Amino acid sequence: MQRHDLPVTRRGDLTDEQWERIYPYLPVGRKGRPFNNVRDTVNGILWILRTGSPWRDLPPVYGNWNTIYKCFARWEQTGVSESIFKILSEDADMQDVSIDSSCCKAHRHSAGAEKGGLIHSPANISE
Repeated sequence: MQRHDLPVTRRGDLTDEQWERIYPYLPVGRKGRPFNNVRDTVNGILWILRTGSPWRDLPPVYGNWNTIYKCFARWEQTGVSESIFKILSEDADMQDVSIDSSCCKAHRHSAGAEKGGLIHSPANISE
């Protein structure tokens, strides 16, 4: 039995609250061809940014990859993406952000190790 009263969202897609916050800042209904679904377009852009996949690998549920890429490129060029980022970062919840050097892996030379590393010779090994 399926429940139809709960919205179905894909993992990683914008929640209703997030969507309501950014929608007023999107240039929807201006020049050019109208969007079929602006929310799917934004979610498609976020999918690409989150996964680092090539545009051609965008899942078809978000729409045509080329259309979404052109939208992304236009928003980048006109500064829409940057303005949305600035607006949303003003009241960002930094509770779960942690910068800790223990998660960084450094090369041994960065800790002052000598070139060539530790040399083991029979004379240096104690019995």
